[in-house]
Amino acid sequence: MTKILIDTDPGMDDALALILAAKSPDVEVLGISTVAGNYPVDITSRNALKTLELIRRTDIPVARGMAKPLARPLPKDPFSHGSDGMAETHLREPSTPLAAMHGIDLIVSTVLARPGEVTLVCLGPLTNAAMALLKEPSIALDLKEIVCIAGSYGLNRYAFANATGDTPQSEWNVYVDPEAAKLVFESGAPIRAVGLDVATHFDINFSDHQLETLRTSSRPEANLAYKMVQFVLGRGFESYCVLIDSLAVAAVIDPTLIKTQRARVGVETKGELTLGQTVADFRHHHAWQHLPEIEVAASADYGRFLDLFMKTVAG
Repeated sequence: MTKILIDTDPGMDDALALILAAKSPDVEVLGISTVAGNYPVDITSRNALKTLELIRRTDIPVARGMAKPLARPLPKDPFSHGSDGMAETHLREPSTPLAAMHGIDLIVSTVLARPGEVTLVCLGPLTNAAMALLKEPSIALDLKEIVCIAGSYGLNRYAFANATGDTPQSEWNVYVDPEAAKLVFESGAPIRAVGLDVATHFDINFSDHQLETLRTSSRPEANLAYKMVQFVLGRGFESYCVLIDSLAVAAVIDPTLIKTQRARVGVETKGELTLGQTVADFRHHHAWQHLPEIEVAASADYGRFLDLFMKTVAG
């Protein structure tokens, strides 16, 4: 069973990814660190606790992490997750306390205690991961891997047509803290990045039958997913929006779901029009050797992914 740490900024798609991970028999969630991203860290921390209480998994510790990006103010997400950050579902306020340790320390201590065993799944900006690597650089080699929702690599029309950052070709998590993404990509840790090319593909949309199954399920987490879909549909978006972060969790549960290719990737930290853009160098000749080489998601078996989500969340 794969041991994972989840770094997250709930956000509705983060919440469903947490549910998928916590309910999967194939991964063990050792802890959750929260970060500012979709919302300020106090809200993302509270939403993580709400989600775990909904599925009765309060045994998983939640540690509050960084409240702002490394070198810039926290931007406002142009895509609203609602006043509660959870698609206006307004789950009951949590009674479970946050862990006493900081989110960065949760990452460092957990990885050091289990060298080579822990996968860090990053669903939000990479601020906590970067700070953990700055505090204890050795964990780059102690991590089994980092799997992250990060970037957009120009592999298909969804890469930029569905850009989530606040520049035309950026993805939100990298846009929020490009300095952190650059540091993590350059850390030497093994990285699989699931970009918008794969995570926002329209083939991820739920079918009408799947939505009806979620609506009529006796499981509150399935009903939550249905309500979140209705929220995004009502705003003119498609249902893939609530499943973006679940792709990273699914990539750990079943690595065969997503095919990757190697790319040298740089992160733009200065451009007025390109801040947060991930520039992928796929060239056979004259490639920039100074850029870090990572695994970039190129395609996915969306049917099997949706089957996995439905089986795990809706039963």
